[in-house]
Amino acid sequence: MLNLILVHPLGLGTAGAALGTSIAQWGMAIAYLIMLVPQMRAAGVPLGVDPVALRQAAGVGSWMMLRTVSLRAAIVATVLVATDLGPQTLAAHQVAFTIFSTLAFVLDALAIAAQALIGKELGASRVTQAKAMTRTMIRWGLGFGVITGGVIAVAAPFAPALFTPDAKVASGITVALLVMAAAQPLAGFVFVLDGVLMGAGDVRYLAMVGLANLAIYLPVLWWIAEAGFSGTEAIAWLWAGFAALFMGARGASLGLRARGERWMIAGEHR
Repeated sequence: MLNLILVHPLGLGTAGAALGTSIAQWGMAIAYLIMLVPQMRAAGVPLGVDPVALRQAAGVGSWMMLRTVSLRAAIVATVLVATDLGPQTLAAHQVAFTIFSTLAFVLDALAIAAQALIGKELGASRVTQAKAMTRTMIRWGLGFGVITGGVIAVAAPFAPALFTPDAKVASGITVALLVMAAAQPLAGFVFVLDGVLMGAGDVRYLAMVGLANLAIYLPVLWWIAEAGFSGTEAIAWLWAGFAALFMGARGASLGLRARGERWMIAGEHR
């Protein structure tokens, strides 16, 4: 609501969006502190930093940060190539990626569940149950990917009208959505296994394969940028590279890991 008011009635544009987001973030932080500080004091938990706990968190957090950086680098590189392919391709990509991100939250709900459940089972040394749960989660991820993919495919010819009156941009959005729709089962598979391995604490592997996947993807992005594509052909190749190649590389690396048992470290062996 802040962004809506600051951007449109007050006419602050991008600065209004930044200001509204910043106010909302600080508001959430203050709300958390209001809830947590009294409980921490009641439990005798100090408000200061615990150096030992901080080092332990950094051991896991540094690998998680590296994994996140590799993902962000792939996203930013894709935007840079979309920019190089022209304003209409960039506009179509922005709309398509916003829809992809929204659906990612839908599929990521399964990943969060997988993360919690696998951590619980392995922490309790129930490895057999963790294996069975992983297979179940994979089926759910693929199934939800099929459902979301079907919805996108049906909406692809009509959805662009909600975002732009430009026929060329709308055509690019439709093409990107159709490619995205075909890759949704793969996205469901990737998100679920990402959550499974996070729940198992296998973040070092996630970080290392994240860098490897990025190394595979960047040369293909460079080729797309240099190939001279334009119009719907440009957005089709761009989204084929992201949704098929990059997500495919992630799916292959995560699937190979999940097939083995090196990531399944039971509680008493940690």
